[in-house]
Amino acid sequence: MTAPPRHPVTADQLRPGDPYELSDGRLVECLPSGRRGGRRNGTGFGVLDTDPLAEAAAVDLGVSPRPEMLRAPDIAVGPIPDEPGWATEAPPLAVEYADTGQDEAELHSKIDELLAAGTRWIWVVRLQGARRVEVYEASTSPRQKAPERRAQPTAGAHKPRRLPARVALPGEELLAPGVLKNPVRVEALYDREAAHEATLRNLLQRRGYEDIEAVREEGRKEGHTRGLRTAVRDLCEVLGIALSPERTAAIEAMTRTELSTLREQLKRERRWP
Repeated sequence: MTAPPRHPVTADQLRPGDPYELSDGRLVECLPSGRRGGRRNGTGFGVLDTDPLAEAAAVDLGVSPRPEMLRAPDIAVGPIPDEPGWATEAPPLAVEYADTGQDEAELHSKIDELLAAGTRWIWVVRLQGARRVEVYEASTSPRQKAPERRAQPTAGAHKPRRLPARVALPGEELLAPGVLKNPVRVEALYDREAAHEATLRNLLQRRGYEDIEAVREEGRKEGHTRGLRTAVRDLCEVLGIALSPERTAAIEAMTRTELSTLREQLKRERRWP
């Protein structure tokens, strides 16, 4: 798009890469992220995209459930088809990063529209001031009370802003049941080291390990099993027990428990059982 179209605008008039979102047919300019915000977007995306239960994750996904709406959450998680075009269904989980210069009124309009379209949770990661995550949920819609006015509000007056269902602080965890398997520590959405730790856990779980300790334990067990196989072979050599190809194959196929049993039998009976 070379120039913004006149109001009202529909999503089919915009193309991927255009610096706009749509709110009730109104163009909303979307400026590039700053250095801090850009880094944190990538940090959080890696954690959420690798969760074992996450169907897919996307950055700046265009969500257009109706023609006059087009919103692009910083991170979207859910069933996102791998095909061109705007997403016609709102993601169940969306993440927004708010830093210096954030347009709060526009942010809250975006939150309201995504929740109304079907998003279940929106996590707003506050990067300015004390780090925290505001959790907005579709199941609750508490509002700030508008200040009392003597005169009637004008047509363009701002509506009351939605309050978060909770504010999570560093050290606390965020949940998205049915969308993510694992709780997400607040720090993992903006701290690189915490994000790497969470991403590693997720990747290990995708391979069948609960965590890094499970990998270490398997390594210890495997090392013990290899040691038992060597001990059985050495014992057979000392006792003069010939190891035929069949016996060698049997030793290789035995579990740690079976190898321990065999070793005790050889020591006791001094012959192949």
